[in-house]
Amino acid sequence: MAAARVRSGGRPTLEEVAARAGVGRGTASRVINGSPRVSDATRQAVEAAVAELGYVPNRAARALAGNRTDAIALVVPEPETRFFAEPYFSAIVRGVGAALADTEMQLLLTLVGNDRERRRLAQYLTAHRVDGVLLVAVHADDPLPELPEQLGMPCVISGARHAAETLPSVDSDNFEGARAAVEHLVSRGRRRVATITGRLEVYGAQRRLDGYRAAVSAAGLAPDERLIAPADFTEEGGAAAMRDLLARRPDLDAVFVASDKMAKRRPPGPARGGPPHPRGPGPGRLRRLRRRPPHAPGPHQRPPAHRGDGPPHGPAPPGRDRGPHPRRRAPLGGPAHGAGGPRLVVTRCRYAGADAG
Repeated sequence: MAAARVRSGGRPTLEEVAARAGVGRGTASRVINGSPRVSDATRQAVEAAVAELGYVPNRAARALAGNRTDAIALVVPEPETRFFAEPYFSAIVRGVGAALADTEMQLLLTLVGNDRERRRLAQYLTAHRVDGVLLVAVHADDPLPELPEQLGMPCVISGARHAAETLPSVDSDNFEGARAAVEHLVSRGRRRVATITGRLEVYGAQRRLDGYRAAVSAAGLAPDERLIAPADFTEEGGAAAMRDLLARRPDLDAVFVASDKMAKRRPPGPARGGPPHPRGPGPGRLRRLRRRPPHAPGPHQRPPAHRGDGPPHGPAPPGRDRGPHPRRRAPLGGPAHGAGGPRLVVTRCRYAGADAG
């Protein structure tokens, strides 16, 4: 009868699975829900019946019975325009999706870019329509994480809000990554190292600036606030910050850029003799600085990818520092910089997490 039901297009029921396996409904349910309180023989009989009948558990019924929704909310407190423009967010979504791929959990993406959307999210969470919340890119003064905490709902933050974060969080070592990058630049002879920061209300951006300052101080270089340019994690912001740096300190000879996106765009400048494309350690793209230093690029060379094994800083291994391509113009000036503008040494790193944006 059950087989005829399946052949006719009807959906097999749990009762039919139990009857086919020769067990009670409760036993069949325990097997399907993964309970260890059944014998191997019973489990095999129920699994065989499920396969023969093509039974698919009713997700809604299971969730209701277990007081679960089998859903996780990924909450991003940013407007839609920034979410879709930032590769950082798509990488987070892919990572969460990959982690859930082998489970029966569903991912609910929620953007809360204004007060109305925040109120709707509060209503949704209050109704317990998800089992847990992942929060991404939360600013230090944002009260949003308090809501799931008040509801007793599991919550994890990607990127701590501040040093005294109380909620479970997954974060990058922004301080050490920035310090290692600047130490590498100093080890290559750079003495006027600038930085382009992200929005400093983002804790990760502040920690990168702290790491930059620590490396400058440890190297015995004179601190100079003119070498620090704030930006907003966008290409346009990075280009504007670079223009400001060159206007204030045209003699700078290296730049640590706090994200790949801010390092993408070349600011307007002279066609010849100007500074090369400003690039810096991009915390969101390549691996942490535990590899050999890259070659110092000439004015028309694309900065090389950071590859190979070796220390996070120090001179390049013998035979590695090949210099500019023979078909390209030689670098201007001496090893640090030339009269035509700074030479920017490129290092790139990826932290344990992702580029906090």
